[in-house]
Amino acid sequence: MRVAMIGSGYVGLVSGACFADFGHEVTCVDKDKSKIDALNNGQVPIYEPGLTELVAANAKAGRLKFTLDLAAAVKQADAVFIAVGTPSRRGDGHADLSFVYDAAKEIAVAVDGFTVVVTKSTVPVGTGDEVERIIREARPDAAFAVVSNPEFLREGAAIQDFKHPDRIVVGSDDDKAREVMTELYRPLYLNRSPIMFTGRRTAELIKYAANAFLATKITFINEIADLAEKAGADVQEIARGIGLDNRIGSKFLHAGPGYGGSCFPKDTLALLKTGQDHETPLRIVEAVVAVNDARKRAMARKVSHALNGDIRGKTVAVLGLTFKPNTDDMREAPSIPLIAALQDMGAQVRAYDPVGMEQSREFLKNVTYCKDAYECAQGASALVIVTEWEQFRALDFARLKGAMVKPVLVDLRNIYRPDELARHGFAYEGVGRG
Repeated sequence: MRVAMIGSGYVGLVSGACFADFGHEVTCVDKDKSKIDALNNGQVPIYEPGLTELVAANAKAGRLKFTLDLAAAVKQADAVFIAVGTPSRRGDGHADLSFVYDAAKEIAVAVDGFTVVVTKSTVPVGTGDEVERIIREARPDAAFAVVSNPEFLREGAAIQDFKHPDRIVVGSDDDKAREVMTELYRPLYLNRSPIMFTGRRTAELIKYAANAFLATKITFINEIADLAEKAGADVQEIARGIGLDNRIGSKFLHAGPGYGGSCFPKDTLALLKTGQDHETPLRIVEAVVAVNDARKRAMARKVSHALNGDIRGKTVAVLGLTFKPNTDDMREAPSIPLIAALQDMGAQVRAYDPVGMEQSREFLKNVTYCKDAYECAQGASALVIVTEWEQFRALDFARLKGAMVKPVLVDLRNIYRPDELARHGFAYEGVGRG
């Protein structure tokens, strides 16, 4: 089938490359000329394991193309995916849908023959209705159907998630549109991936409800970690003990500095606003957002505590800047408020991240960037692990101790065991370890 992917960012590029790998003809569209030029030259502008190779292979095979010409891509497409950004709107936290609606207006002008218009972007309930109204108003004669098909991709494992999904959610009551979506995802039947057909508004809300629930699990275990510290318990054993209950499950029960990234922060806020718009306050989600926001800066107090409150003028080494490993995404990363709070306390910050340092310069000022963990630790009074990159799991502590002013490790991801660090002569501060 012929697919037009409007938006060549994270979701659009991964989805487009995977659809092309299934054998479909995909054209990715973007307004950013530099991005399209880079892609046409084989340069992938985001870091995602395996994506560069996937893009190159399908571009070489002629199944994946990149263009600025939205009209031409839409005109020949059987399905047009809207995969543009929906960031939080400044001032009120609502999802900014201007990019979605602008795409709908351009699609309306170009659509030719029966076309399925698919919202892949994460959008509040009712957005599909407005997309349909925009296109119908501009082109009363057009043959089309608007479908909601939310993505459930984890950064760092997006290709695996797309090709081996837990479920595929398709929101539409149009039989012809359902046939098109079934054919698009037919290659996944070999993996027995279930397609869940539902109403469009239900599909839109499924995405937000899923992300809010996962954010709630993270925030819950973080609060339990705080209690465990005070009560002399171990949150990792608590998480394992409750995670073995099949009704709860072990995923997203890892205590740390709070959630970040491109999805959970903006999606929980957007869901809160949707609840307010429908006069249905979501009190649990409100608490999740408030607790998570407060937690990120609170981690700086943990660092200060590890140094007995004497942090002014000290150098703190931060390992890991991105919101999670295997991505260069700095959006809402816990490292940002943590470092800001450390600087407010008077500390000098050195930092190292395997792939995120270039992107971090937009968010972090007055930070000394280093070539590796050991250069980062040079002259530091404390070493803080913020992101659990694989290369931080087997550090040479003798080398680190020789480089540091004080051998203090603040492990915000609980990678190491306290007794192990004690053998190396380090003072250790974890999360939720009383």
